[in-house]
Amino acid sequence: MNEVRVGRVMENMKARGLSQMIISSPSDIFFLTGRLIFPGERLLALYLNQNGSHRIYINNLFTVPEDLGVEKVRFSDSDDCLSLLYGGIDHTAPLGIDRNFPARFLLPLVDRQAASGYVLASDCVGAVRSCKDEEERARMREASRINDASMAEFFAGIRPGITEQTLAESMEKIYRSHGAQGYSFEPLVAFGKNAADGHHAPDDTPLREGDCVLIDVGCRRDGYCSDMTRTFFFRSASARAKQIYETVRSANEAAEAMIKPGVRFCDIDAAARDIIVKAGYGENFTHRLGHSIGLEVHEGEDVSGSNRNTVRPGMTFSIEPGIYLEGEVGVRIEDLVLVTETGCEVLNHYSKDLTIVP
Repeated sequence: MNEVRVGRVMENMKARGLSQMIISSPSDIFFLTGRLIFPGERLLALYLNQNGSHRIYINNLFTVPEDLGVEKVRFSDSDDCLSLLYGGIDHTAPLGIDRNFPARFLLPLVDRQAASGYVLASDCVGAVRSCKDEEERARMREASRINDASMAEFFAGIRPGITEQTLAESMEKIYRSHGAQGYSFEPLVAFGKNAADGHHAPDDTPLREGDCVLIDVGCRRDGYCSDMTRTFFFRSASARAKQIYETVRSANEAAEAMIKPGVRFCDIDAAARDIIVKAGYGENFTHRLGHSIGLEVHEGEDVSGSNRNTVRPGMTFSIEPGIYLEGEVGVRIEDLVLVTETGCEVLNHYSKDLTIVP
């Protein structure tokens, strides 16, 4: 296990008055042990205890390194895995539970009074994950570098009559050619009025002159995610579409310019949103400004008007303002940023200039 990371989690548990915790999130377990396992319907649980008796409960189906840095409790499909887990819990103390622990495992433990109480404690790990160390920052930069390089090839694939689905289907091969291990999420490709649907799934809509082309994509490299959106126009763009594009770009850049340690997430959101509101499109910006990202494409913190927390060095999150006019056009421009000790580093370098595909 990564003792530094585990130690920080234990400090957070102590601050919450917790002597023990069960972690079941595959990404959290990967963060702490370096081993990524997707257990499906089977039990996977990392048990942490302030006395140092850490254990990982893992089905025999899954291979793990001989020395994982933590005691392994192995079981088969025919074993009573919950009794094994129950036997290792301090029944006299509260038990921290992460948000992903399935009810099919939690409720039997509650019925058996495995602990004196149960506390949602995902933030004990999430607070550590939110501020990336130097190794993680390097991996985030590399994932975004691949995303930039791949976007150039996606742009080159825009041609008359191509469908959203055909363009989307070309993307995984391109990502892998640049060293990615796959998608961080399924690509979003939307032409014309489809781009006004914030999470439109690519379909057989063909590209036509005057359409916007919204591409929201991300890849995964060494466990870490990238995410970026660029919007182009095919052969022509109306004056209104151009004005919308420049408004979104101004909102994106204004928010990025103010990011530094100590600034509140809600104020970053407001910096972008105020520009869009003043341009007359406030009702057409229908989502938060951004989300945290790392081992998962959406992590704990968000960049929204309701989040009064302040940003800290090492945090990585998206800045993605958008304007969506139903039945007409949608524009979104998204970068990832890394908060530094004095400001922020924008991880995406693909051009944000208004671009008309010839």
